[in-house]
Amino acid sequence: MKRIIRCTVTAGLVLLGIGHPVAQTATVSGDLLTDWRQQKQTMMRIAEAMPEATFDFKPTPAQRTYAEQILHIAGANVFLMQHLGGATTAPDVDTTDFTVFGLTATAKADVLAALADGYDYGIAVLEELSDEQLLETIAGPPYLGNVTRVKMAYFTLSHAMDIYGQMAVYLRLNGVTPPASRRGGV
Repeated sequence: MKRIIRCTVTAGLVLLGIGHPVAQTATVSGDLLTDWRQQKQTMMRIAEAMPEATFDFKPTPAQRTYAEQILHIAGANVFLMQHLGGATTAPDVDTTDFTVFGLTATAKADVLAALADGYDYGIAVLEELSDEQLLETIAGPPYLGNVTRVKMAYFTLSHAMDIYGQMAVYLRLNGVTPPASRRGGV
């Protein structure tokens, strides 16, 4: 009797589309937006992990401080995503300063806000573009040349992950376990 009830309930849920995966078509824009949103969360977590008292830490004089690493990502996201040609107004960045793109925040809250703004700008630009537009060729920065919009967006994501690795080392040098390395990955 229990088995009949369970089968009947399961069949009813499937017919209603509850508890049964619905076939969905993946899109380039959908995948890209998912990746940008996930990376924003990852980068915000690692940026928040460093205590404000050590935001000015840098392992050697030649390297950027922890805060500068974050500002570099924020500015690079804006600079690189501007190449996609979206209508969204970009946050102000200085494209002659590739260290921190002219971003001058020093307080932790302001640095984190700049990082969020850089990601939010990228997300807004991506939300404007269709799959067809993402596959169009654009002029990237000189070191990339002509690329598709999707390549430009993924290049931007990969650039941030390079800096993420450096930030993880900065945290460890300060006795802080990076969020992704903590039990449960948070």
